[in-house]
Amino acid sequence: MTAQLIDGNALSKRLRGDMATLTAELTARGHRPGLAVILVGDDPASAVYVRNKVAACEATGILSILDRYPATFSEADLLARIAALNADPSVHGILVQMPLPRHIDAHRVIEAIDPAKDVDGYSVLSAGQTLTGLPGMRPCTPYGCMKLIESTGQDIRGKHAVVIGRSNTVGKPMALLLLQANATVTVCHSATPDIGFHTRQADIVVAAVGRAGTVKADMVKPGAIVIDVGINRTADGRLCGDVDFEAVREVAGWITPVPGGVGPMTITMLLANTLQAAERRI
Repeated sequence: MTAQLIDGNALSKRLRGDMATLTAELTARGHRPGLAVILVGDDPASAVYVRNKVAACEATGILSILDRYPATFSEADLLARIAALNADPSVHGILVQMPLPRHIDAHRVIEAIDPAKDVDGYSVLSAGQTLTGLPGMRPCTPYGCMKLIESTGQDIRGKHAVVIGRSNTVGKPMALLLLQANATVTVCHSATPDIGFHTRQADIVVAAVGRAGTVKADMVKPGAIVIDVGINRTADGRLCGDVDFEAVREVAGWITPVPGGVGPMTITMLLANTLQAAERRI
């Protein structure tokens, strides 16, 4: 059995088409959605991520405001800029690209963003809303993963899902969103003695550990849905995920590729959160 590919690019394209229509409708009513992106420093990967986010906004019709500052930019100046964007009615979402230079407290910066504009879903309030199931901003990567799982047409209710990873940005919120969809969830991490014991029982596996080849074929239940959140680079410069793709695709029922799986959906859900913020403001 060869797994069906869950094409994040194709799903993202369909969703962004709907978002472009909604953006045009809001703009025609005088409420063009706006996203402000702040990049501090010259990290090459961050620059690529920001460029992709700005391009996605422009393609969808969302107003994008890009602020680029040197690595020496002070925390006080960054907080002042966030305060100004909080007060700007044309800005519905604020994203500060991580990581920040070491002299800047990332937690303080995230908490300075108006919760109504926290389109990354990283704030303590957003985390609490995700935990309790209240309406609010969902972290973009787990949100995108849920859309990818739903796109398979399989009912999540009652399924056993295993999340590998416990980060605040992916692992923990991913588990919460799966719980809200009525899956039975197990979270594995670096201190789990035998991860394969758990994944072999799973109908859904979400790998988010940042280590290439973590999930092997003998760790996957035949027919399972495998979502690969990892982005790693091999010695020869190729991108790969946390899943041994070529081997696992011969066992799984559905699988996401890297690249072209979770990545485009993360940006798409950032746009979704921005539109949600604009609609709430209106």
